[in-house]
Amino acid sequence: MVKPTRPKDIEHARGLVSGETTDLPHPITRILKRQAPYNPRWSYHNNPDITEFFDQAFEVCDATIPYVEDNLDEAGGAFLPGLVWCDWTSRLIREIPAP
Repeated sequence: MVKPTRPKDIEHARGLVSGETTDLPHPITRILKRQAPYNPRWSYHNNPDITEFFDQAFEVCDATIPYVEDNLDEAGGAFLPGLVWCDWTSRLIREIPAP
């Protein structure tokens, strides 16, 4: 799960979910190595203030959600340098309402 906070990113995410756009379909972000209320299943979450969208990105930031979880202790080094994460297979499927 990602939680964009900037209005332009929220608008873009909603456009992806609604099908209004297919441009820049994948989120790119920096991860934070701790749980978040909106993402309790995982030991990390995205930095909401550093979430954007991409079509293509460098391979060094590509990893699936479970792979990041399994290798979280290595993130920030050779794995996900700078904690930048860009899952090439990601897609937004729905918006979760604020609590």
